[in-house]
Amino acid sequence: MVALAVAVVAVSTSAILIRFSDAPKGPMAFYRVLFTCLLLTPLALRGGTNLESLSKRDLLSAMLAGVALAAHFVTWFESVDRTTVAASVTLVTTQPAFVAVGGWLLLDERLNRRIGLGIAVALLGSVVMSLSGLLGGSSAPEPLLGNALALAGAILAGIYVLAGRSVRQRVDLLPYVTVVYAVCTVVLLGYTLAIGDPLVDYPPREWLLFLGMAIGPGVFGHTVINWALAHVESSVVSVSLVGEPVGSTILALLLLSEVPDAITLAGGAVVLTGIYVTTTGRS
Repeated sequence: MVALAVAVVAVSTSAILIRFSDAPKGPMAFYRVLFTCLLLTPLALRGGTNLESLSKRDLLSAMLAGVALAAHFVTWFESVDRTTVAASVTLVTTQPAFVAVGGWLLLDERLNRRIGLGIAVALLGSVVMSLSGLLGGSSAPEPLLGNALALAGAILAGIYVLAGRSVRQRVDLLPYVTVVYAVCTVVLLGYTLAIGDPLVDYPPREWLLFLGMAIGPGVFGHTVINWALAHVESSVVSVSLVGEPVGSTILALLLLSEVPDAITLAGGAVVLTGIYVTTTGRS
């Protein structure tokens, strides 16, 4: 539980680090994943990756997860600069709702009334948060586009989770994440080169921010969350992640002087309620 609390604080810093950086989003996402891979290399070498344990089907699913993760990073990183931190992080956290729907449609997973209610509440909250952009109440430069990109990031994160769910039932963590992170890194490198963003010539401050994204949200965030899943019920882990938007909003208030408007706060509260209902219903 202590490790899980540390992980929630770590992932809450992600949007703040993105906002602090002046680098293009393609290289930013690329170096976050690349540096995370490098930091986890000693663990992978010690534990052994055993890629032979992946069947052709599992390998394709892991590769799909890597592509979806890369697209998630690009869309969500772009979202943070266009809408408020509170709106972006809250909307991207609706991923459990999309996972529940995808699991029902694609994996024949049960979708009970509680889950359906949670999804409906979360989507209602998303609509409420978008009203801030329509009514001109948000101080963000492009709140509607930013909110849409955050929702796209949530859907892509849902695809990432669904692609890996069946694989992780048969394959150990290290072989799976080795493939996922490698594919994600290659896709982000290709995206960065395709749009012409520079890969080098950044000041030391940017390199420190790239490294911070890998150490904080990457290693101490998502990696520790994956570790905690072996020791804490998955429902507890899922619900605890609702703390990320709260932590990010507080950090944005303290470090960026970003105060979300009343509509964003109200919609965010509705979204978080829907996520809570959905994740506890899935347990």
